[in-house]
Amino acid sequence: MIRSEIRKVITVGALGLASLSAYADEAMDPGTENDGTAQVLDRIMIIGNPANVESMPGAARLISKEAIRRQSYDDVNRVLRQVPGIYVREEFFGLFPSISLRGVDTTRSAKVTLMEDGVLIAPAPYSAPAAYYAPTVGRMSGMEVLMGSSQIKYGPHITGGVINYLSTPIPTRETAYIKSLAGSFEELRTHLFAGNTISTEAGQWGFLIEGYFRQNEGFKRIDETADFRNGRATGFFKKDRMIKLSWEPPTEAYQRLELKYGNNTLNANEGYLGLRDEDFAQDPLRRYAASRFDNMDTDQENAYLRHAWSPGDSLDVVTTLYATAFRRNWYKLKDIRDLPSASKLGLSAALAGAANGEGLSCLKGQLSCTLRVRANNREYAARGLESALYYRFTTGALDHEINAGLRLHRDQVRRFQWDDDYRQASNGTITSMTPGVPGDAGDRLQRTDALAVFVQDTIQIGRWTVTPGIRYEKLDQLYESPKGSKVGDNQLSMTAGGVGVTYRFNDRLIGFGGVHRGFSPPSPKGAVTKNLKEEVSLAYEAGARYTEPRRALATEATLFYTTFKDLIVINNIGGAGAGDDENFGEARTYGLELSAKYDPGLHMRWRLRNPWSLSLTYTKAEQLNDARSTDPESIFSFGRRGNALPYIPELQLAISTGIDSAKWNATLTGYYTSSTYTSASNVTEQVNGLGQPDARFGKTDSYLIADLAITYRPRKDTSILLGAQNLLDERYLASRQPHGPRPGLPRFVYGGIEVKL
Repeated sequence: MIRSEIRKVITVGALGLASLSAYADEAMDPGTENDGTAQVLDRIMIIGNPANVESMPGAARLISKEAIRRQSYDDVNRVLRQVPGIYVREEFFGLFPSISLRGVDTTRSAKVTLMEDGVLIAPAPYSAPAAYYAPTVGRMSGMEVLMGSSQIKYGPHITGGVINYLSTPIPTRETAYIKSLAGSFEELRTHLFAGNTISTEAGQWGFLIEGYFRQNEGFKRIDETADFRNGRATGFFKKDRMIKLSWEPPTEAYQRLELKYGNNTLNANEGYLGLRDEDFAQDPLRRYAASRFDNMDTDQENAYLRHAWSPGDSLDVVTTLYATAFRRNWYKLKDIRDLPSASKLGLSAALAGAANGEGLSCLKGQLSCTLRVRANNREYAARGLESALYYRFTTGALDHEINAGLRLHRDQVRRFQWDDDYRQASNGTITSMTPGVPGDAGDRLQRTDALAVFVQDTIQIGRWTVTPGIRYEKLDQLYESPKGSKVGDNQLSMTAGGVGVTYRFNDRLIGFGGVHRGFSPPSPKGAVTKNLKEEVSLAYEAGARYTEPRRALATEATLFYTTFKDLIVINNIGGAGAGDDENFGEARTYGLELSAKYDPGLHMRWRLRNPWSLSLTYTKAEQLNDARSTDPESIFSFGRRGNALPYIPELQLAISTGIDSAKWNATLTGYYTSSTYTSASNVTEQVNGLGQPDARFGKTDSYLIADLAITYRPRKDTSILLGAQNLLDERYLASRQPHGPRPGLPRFVYGGIEVKL
């Protein structure tokens, strides 16, 4: 159904281009010009022009195209480590990111509003935000991050912050680009696009065609058995394709119509199973034979039709019709059965030595047992219409810019899952397979209809800028589970608001601060079956930005303090337990975010540039009550007041330096992350709150990794690329979720070529 909606968006876009073209021919002389382009196009970005960062009333970060491409990053975790206030939990090349902003739950980035080009991009951001999808960062032209009082224009998850991916824009002149590289683990990667903007009597027409392809064999190795000899197949293949069309008619009032269509497919041989601690210490890149069937297969489509209109100097209106569709089937090991001393055993329990080690022997292919593999088959859909206006006026000594918006949105997720049983012999061979019945392991629908409105006024008077704003969302939620005979609906209203203030001391120094109330809704299932409340937050921040006139030095420091009420957490991931949302209770996070950039070469007018950068985040993330949950499957169970929240490191540090010349540059970056507790109970042993063995409980490692990138430009339009990520080949335990210890990326070396025409 939603794919037909995407086709409708594309059809409406094509008809709109044609009809506006006919209108333009009648309305204007061919020679009419306008100058509103840049002004209106900034509106699809949450920050816009990089200079806008200086006047933002809260912490705001802009990651440039150069910051992504210079180090040939295609892992969003590595890109975001450059930004203070963001915490990431590594997993499998960054394909399934777990991102937290200012201490919200990291699980699958469910508490962060994710957008691409200003449009919600999570497959079902209201009904199932933890959806194992993120845009491919390697094809992006930049990223924007908002935290604190800057984010009330966006939703639905604004207790932490907002991340906006910026795709490749339509070029204003004839442009072609290709980047190709090869690297470790038989890595092959190609990024290419071509586009142009052409002036005609009917206006300016633009187009962009883009492709991004990546594959490798993976860095892990599966234990082989007599009937399985493909242990190196732990990699993935990914394809991104995108087309954009635009038209700016020669009308008296500036207009722009833009149509975008994108498609992403992924096939990855990865699952949830980790390792026993002792085996991880010996070889963290190992995988047990029982994980041989694990495979993720996804297909995502997205489209939007956007109209921008600027009838005068004081008013801009941007309206967007959008739709996304996401299908995925993650076929992966769920649990093990038919052991000599246990009829069923969870994977984390088996890794921690439960059932006298029989479970571990089963996973290694050394014991007769049954492997239950679940087809986590799901379809997601989202569509909506949103419009935002920007109106500028003056009242006495006050300059105003009113920004108001309305969004109508519907999204849903349909689970239709089944379990297959593989009978394993004592030598690890598979002797039989019993297929499951589709729908027997999960058949349910979650749907949300949402109305969202906001109003924000940016008021400037002298050196002061005051930005009050309010956001309101009304949700109609539906939950259906035919197998369980559960059907219900729920209505939910949420309000957020705040005020941000900036004060310009002089041309170099700006102070800012603010207070912001945020919200994050529960899923339809949680709301209907458990009467869960929305998570709310109250965030305070104060900071300052300093920029040296020649921009050789730029710094920003922010103190933040956030309290959470009815904190929503996913009680587990990985197939153990029910996988439900729950209201954990109250928590708080506070700390310091510091960023600084300095180039002594620019400052002292050397022939060579020598840029340095620093990003530091110090965080205390604490539980303010004892955990309500006593479910031993939940990593949020049995927590105590004063304990640290799981997976929020106390200290993160990124330091970068480089040498730039006309012909070449080299950049060395170091990233440090302190260890974290992996459960609210803050135990160091692999035991849950009931004292049962569970490999998800314990701690992660602190680690320091270094990335090196070298670029040589034999011609102005050609660059030779060399580099290494995790240069010193640091081996570290990055996560104990979903099931047991998992490693970070080992040393990855690459070389390639980049051509811009």
